[in-house]
Amino acid sequence: MPLVLLPSSQLLLVRVAALVFSCVSFSVSAHGAMLPHGGMADWCIFCWAFSFAGTLLVLLVEQFGLQARAPVSWTNFPITLACYAALLCLSASVIYPLYFLQDGSWRGEPRDCRIAATVFSCLATVAYLGEVSLARARPGEVAAYMATAPGLLKVCQTSVACLIFILVSEPVAYDGHAALKWCMAVYCICFILSAAVVVLCVGECTGCLPFPFAKFLSAYGLLAVVMYLTATIIWPVFQFDKRYRGGGRQQPRLVAVAVLTALNFLLYLADLAYSARLVFVSV
Repeated sequence: MPLVLLPSSQLLLVRVAALVFSCVSFSVSAHGAMLPHGGMADWCIFCWAFSFAGTLLVLLVEQFGLQARAPVSWTNFPITLACYAALLCLSASVIYPLYFLQDGSWRGEPRDCRIAATVFSCLATVAYLGEVSLARARPGEVAAYMATAPGLLKVCQTSVACLIFILVSEPVAYDGHAALKWCMAVYCICFILSAAVVVLCVGECTGCLPFPFAKFLSAYGLLAVVMYLTATIIWPVFQFDKRYRGGGRQQPRLVAVAVLTALNFLLYLADLAYSARLVFVSV
């Protein structure tokens, strides 16, 4: 007889797989990879450890039936955590080999551990993406906000902003001109507001706002699109134009910030389209 898996069983399987893969990634890295302290090494370890701890928490709560006692919305929390974990593991899967596998001086066990960590990080990313795919809302389905496209976009926006913060912080890349400080203000303001929306939804506090939540999302989305549009234009102009920076400052991390800024602009644009449809079509 063929084995037929229910959605809940599929979720359990992908969560257990993600738990194992993320655990292996940070375990082999901590055991024998001989990583340097600080910087991107700590970021990758954090990505895997955070994903592992969050998934373990979700599994324990659901297996012991403690959802009703959780101080958060359990319809929003697991998929939010899974989406963050997917993006964190994805970033680690890209950053880890770029920083720690290109160095040809490492041989033997350290290199083998780094290769294993990279492989299992990629597997963890796939597992978390599978969990998000299983838990997200389907067209026409009534679901929690974080399971919808706008909710998942909020998670992506905050994650991209975190990567931008890491890239511009060491060394500081925004203190050369007032226009670059404006870009940093854009990143911070939009990150805070997007993170606030995620917290409100996960904490089931959207009803505490003195105005309709849907209209707030549309107004904030429009503001964020305009602000990120300015940053998308200003950042490359004042970082790469010889009139402002000279010819030797086009570092890869500054190019990455420009790309991530454009990516977040597109994410906010898509978010605005969804939010406007929510207000003007469904109302």
